[in-house]
Amino acid sequence: MLSLALRHSSALLLAASCPLFSQTVSSYRSTSDLSSALEAQPTLSFTHASSTSPLAIIVDERSRFQTMDGFGISMTEGSAWLLHNRMPAAMSRDVMTKLFDPSSGIGLSFVRLPIGSTDLSLNHYSYDDMPAGQKDPELHHFSTAHDEAYVFPVIREALKFNPAITVMATPWSAPAWMKTHDSMVGGSLREENMPAYAGYIVRSLQSLERAGIRVKYLTVQNEPLHETEDFPGTLMLADQQKRLIGRYLGPDLHRVGLRTQVLAYDHNWDHPEYPLEVLSDPAAAPFMAGSALHCYGGEASAQSVIHNRFPDKGIWMTECSGGTWQKKAPLEVTAHLLIDSTRNWAKAVALWGIVLDTDHNPHAGGCGTCRGLVTLDTKRMSVSYTGDFYALAQASKFVHPGAIRIDSSSFGSGSLESVAFQNVDGSIALLVLNDRSYTAKFDVSWRATTFHASLPPGALATYIWSPKH
Repeated sequence: MLSLALRHSSALLLAASCPLFSQTVSSYRSTSDLSSALEAQPTLSFTHASSTSPLAIIVDERSRFQTMDGFGISMTEGSAWLLHNRMPAAMSRDVMTKLFDPSSGIGLSFVRLPIGSTDLSLNHYSYDDMPAGQKDPELHHFSTAHDEAYVFPVIREALKFNPAITVMATPWSAPAWMKTHDSMVGGSLREENMPAYAGYIVRSLQSLERAGIRVKYLTVQNEPLHETEDFPGTLMLADQQKRLIGRYLGPDLHRVGLRTQVLAYDHNWDHPEYPLEVLSDPAAAPFMAGSALHCYGGEASAQSVIHNRFPDKGIWMTECSGGTWQKKAPLEVTAHLLIDSTRNWAKAVALWGIVLDTDHNPHAGGCGTCRGLVTLDTKRMSVSYTGDFYALAQASKFVHPGAIRIDSSSFGSGSLESVAFQNVDGSIALLVLNDRSYTAKFDVSWRATTFHASLPPGALATYIWSPKH
């Protein structure tokens, strides 16, 4: 069903990208139970009439906001291992095609790549592990060989499917010998090792570039306010982060000619004061492109607080995982995230693990209840695609890198939620989520024309049209 739906949507999308009368609207829909999944709907038409509906979404491309990098995931070591080593080659290629190919897949265009291990790994490792009690300040033992086995090849395959992918890199921990606990789990970076850690990050980026993976954005620490207990992590307060970037990492990046831009924070919405402090630092600021946020605490409106203080700096939603703790259907949860994040200035929205098996593995501590975009049944050796996949598909298939968010009416949580974009080719993509418990009938108004639509409860739809020139 998936491949048929994707082929059907690809054909209709091609038609939608050709010159059309502005009255014609293509649409695709996914329902919360996935009985309809990225399914093409009957063509709609604008009419020259004003809306009288109390639910009228007004789209106005004259009001323009942030430029989009895209929508995507994190390529954890565990996911890469499943794709490269656990799946049969034909199955892996089919999954990668569906994930990254813009024509016959959903065209994911943003990939977050860990530097070393995370909780969704097979074990704990860095690129410079040393025996207990030994140190390597000159990084003589630095090596990315572990990830060259299958992580880097899978990333390169994704880039072949979609060269427009933006890659972001993030370490979960410095090597253990750099830290106060002499462990990748918990602890903090020792002050005297900040130059070595900056060098470690630079070497990591250089190795990735030599491997054919150019990293556009970087954060220096995943979830720096979370001191982990059973998986790689580091407590790094804002004062240390801004000094690391301003005194060491930023100058090192400039010295070696790397154009990678640094993002502050990379943690939850509930502490916007952290990225604000880092962005306010005069030494760190020249190397900063903006801030990275996660969804696990606080509200997306914190992104607008940061944007209002630093309107020339970007916002990226870099991690949000689905899991067994969530009560609503995955499609609805992720659809709400997509809309709420982008309406609050996110230039990208990235979910967490890309592939997990039916037992939520691999993981080495941390999240044992997370949900990926793809679930691998290792007994039947089959894959299924979650509601998170289809929610991302409703955006990534139709909103391309370089698109600009434009104005659209949204009625908020519990009603109709919407967000709209204009692609580089001029086409407009409007995402609408029906967050009501019953079918919603509504109008979409644009340039003094209107079309009528309806959505069942919990459904997410994308409406695409190309203005006449």
